[in-house]
Amino acid sequence: MHRRAVEAVVWGMPAVNYERMLQAAGDNGAKLNQVVYWSRPLNWQNQTLTPNPDTIYLNPFYDTSKGPVVVEIPPADQDHVIVGSFDVSWQNALADVGPAGADKGKGAKYLITPPGYAGKVPEGYLVLPSETYRGFVILRSNFKSRSGDDIKAAVEHGKRVRVYPLGGDENSTVFVDAYDKPFDATIRYDISFFELLDRFVQAEPWLTRDKAMIDSLKTIGIEKGKPFQPDGRTKAVLESAVLEARELIALKYENGFIPPFYAGTRWSLPVPAETMEGLGSMFSDPNEYGLDGRAVAYHMAYFSPKVYGGGQFYLINISDREGQPLDGSKPYRLIIPPNAPISQYWSATAYDRETHALIRGMSRASLASNDPAVQKNPDGSTDIYFGPSAPTGKESNWVPTDPKRPFELMVRLYGPKKELLEKTWTLPDPEQIQ
Repeated sequence: MHRRAVEAVVWGMPAVNYERMLQAAGDNGAKLNQVVYWSRPLNWQNQTLTPNPDTIYLNPFYDTSKGPVVVEIPPADQDHVIVGSFDVSWQNALADVGPAGADKGKGAKYLITPPGYAGKVPEGYLVLPSETYRGFVILRSNFKSRSGDDIKAAVEHGKRVRVYPLGGDENSTVFVDAYDKPFDATIRYDISFFELLDRFVQAEPWLTRDKAMIDSLKTIGIEKGKPFQPDGRTKAVLESAVLEARELIALKYENGFIPPFYAGTRWSLPVPAETMEGLGSMFSDPNEYGLDGRAVAYHMAYFSPKVYGGGQFYLINISDREGQPLDGSKPYRLIIPPNAPISQYWSATAYDRETHALIRGMSRASLASNDPAVQKNPDGSTDIYFGPSAPTGKESNWVPTDPKRPFELMVRLYGPKKELLEKTWTLPDPEQIQ
């Protein structure tokens, strides 16, 4: 039972990750086929996994169990753009949104159809057949700067998104503002992990690629059509197993930084290559199923794009230049070289190393090139400082950290250009300073 429970955690990580987000949305008053959004850039009250504090988020959670659902994306213009992805509840990507997505920035009516749907589809829709009944759309309405007017304009543009049943009223879309409210979607490594996994199994169809898990889950008390009612002995075994799985996944995460993305640094992609390809293709390769890599990805993040490096590119780091773990009690400097190969903006964010969420209680979590307050060096590079206190005269370029906790960094590059993948532009490791 213990061994099968450990494997269930590894296999079920993206599903429980989804259920945690849906649970947080419900706690804030949102329902399926409604749009949770944040009317300001995120603060630490948002405890989703490695979110971006330098954009406006809109997250429709869809449910096709009663029929197809329409999601309308407005066209991009000179000042406003929405980027993101449609994901099934396993967090495999159906399509990307925006200039690098299926609508090419022109906007579109996307139609999400349920598993096995054979009904007629009207003309004028981009059709996305979903392998699960439920899922979500991660949308980011990017702003030109952090001025009040630019943020307000990004929110207004984002609220042009529409979500409604096929044949329904587009003006029936409900928006629920979660800004500055507790929104905790971090993974809990206790008996509730299996309770949420059971909820997922009851709601979603078995996929052919996963049917080998049916008997394993029965061993730990999870079976479609039956209640999950573990006795005291079973609960003790499951709680021991989920903690072991946490250690296993954390170890795989730490080992994932070798080899690095840039030779001579410790920056890494957040997902192993074989898993990344599977997330965008519904694991269509019959000889590959990157479950371990998938567990690593979804213990510290949520959502996957259809094409990694299309609309956005992510790099993560847990160490300084000397290979030492990033310590919230120590000061560091990260140099962003000039002429980053992007068409939109870059951002650098600090996260709690243990929870992979924004560091609690901090006044801000990141800095970005779309913030005019961030000072550049004469050569066009930018120095960003992380630590418990700001270096003298560098307050505008400082991100605070909790001196009692380790942290990790993620650098996002939106609108990446070919030079990024060609690695002609290199991001150095953060360095500890005096």
